[in-house]
Amino acid sequence: MHKAINTDSKQPIFITIIAILLLLTLAAVFLFSGISKLFAFEQLMWNFMDVGITHMALAGILARLFIALELLLGCFLLLQLYLRSFTYPAVMAMLVGFSVYLMFLIQTQGDNGNCGCFGEAYAMRPSAGILKNIGLLGIAALLWRYFPGRSYKNSIYIAMMAIMLSLMTPFVVIPLSRQSQPTVTQADINLQPLYEEAAKPTVDLRKGKHIVAFMSLSCPHCKKAAFLFHILKKQHPELPLYMVLAGDDADEKNFFEETKSMSVPHLRFKNMDAFMQYAKEGVPAIFYINNSVIERKANYFQLDPGYMSTWLKQ
Repeated sequence: MHKAINTDSKQPIFITIIAILLLLTLAAVFLFSGISKLFAFEQLMWNFMDVGITHMALAGILARLFIALELLLGCFLLLQLYLRSFTYPAVMAMLVGFSVYLMFLIQTQGDNGNCGCFGEAYAMRPSAGILKNIGLLGIAALLWRYFPGRSYKNSIYIAMMAIMLSLMTPFVVIPLSRQSQPTVTQADINLQPLYEEAAKPTVDLRKGKHIVAFMSLSCPHCKKAAFLFHILKKQHPELPLYMVLAGDDADEKNFFEETKSMSVPHLRFKNMDAFMQYAKEGVPAIFYINNSVIERKANYFQLDPGYMSTWLKQ
């Protein structure tokens, strides 16, 4: 227990109580936001790629550091460390920066899908995320005005421990070596049923090299893969990506709103028997196909544009 050396004794007690409750609320939001992103890490990493980070490894490091910053600010708020000198300004700067990003997202892609503020624990549209940030900015401003917090003689050591724990957590929970390469295989695949549909693929997937994903419109993992396909196609238009989509027509609009993947070449496939044969090991089924031979099988963790480019040149 450390003895407090600074308190505001002139402030009415009810204001102090309200301020402490607001401080705990703000701390809880930041801690929950950081922890929830640990369980939806890929989405955060792909969001960094969506705004222009072209290297997946760099996007992964930035995503981990972003989570660490949220955890750190939550800890600093909870422990009342350097509130006016660092923590409140950093909280407000982060909220403003993320709000600017959300406004850019609405302007360029519409107010659709999940902004990712709380990972997948609580879905929120970008506009709702902005309103949430405005509310938190108001709380932070009030706290800066009315609650300077407490200073501790050994606060530097507590701060150093909080920094180390916050930085370590995302790198320990999500190791950098987590991602692996697609599985090498050699298996024939008959893509002729795709060309027996009323609407046929505009490219001949039976010849040449293509990266084809078989997805269900209602599958959460398929939506993640489709969102990454959208990012890859935007950043690397030369990649021969293709999606074969099956499922209820009622799910189609929501699928494209969440994944933003309408620009990725795709086919609405109605032959469910054939689709189940393609995706018999589960969806999304992502294949690197060379002249109707599957040479790689991948999951959406393994969709690295660098690896794809290397495979295409082989």
